[in-house]
Amino acid sequence: MSDYLYTKYGVPIKVNGDKVFNPSGLQFGRIHGSKVHGADGRYVGTIVGDRLVFRSTDSSTITTPFMPSHAMGSARAHRAASAVWGDEPDIGE
Repeated sequence: MSDYLYTKYGVPIKVNGDKVFNPSGLQFGRIHGSKVHGADGRYVGTIVGDRLVFRSTDSSTITTPFMPSHAMGSARAHRAASAVWGDEPDIGE
């Protein structure tokens, strides 16, 4: 079963285990604790509740690179934007 997160501006993000996929079905990140890192190991965003937001204070973290995989795209509806602190993350759309 897959769960969903949303970006700060409400874009749906599919989560399957520690893998994170954009609405097109491309894996753009992997979850490490409360942070998501991209295929190159660089920071993408921080999970705050059900939102993924980019926080410059967390952006110095780097992890091991990985080979992205694909999943089915999402037809899930966008949600309203959130007032949570941070910026919209780059999810490769």
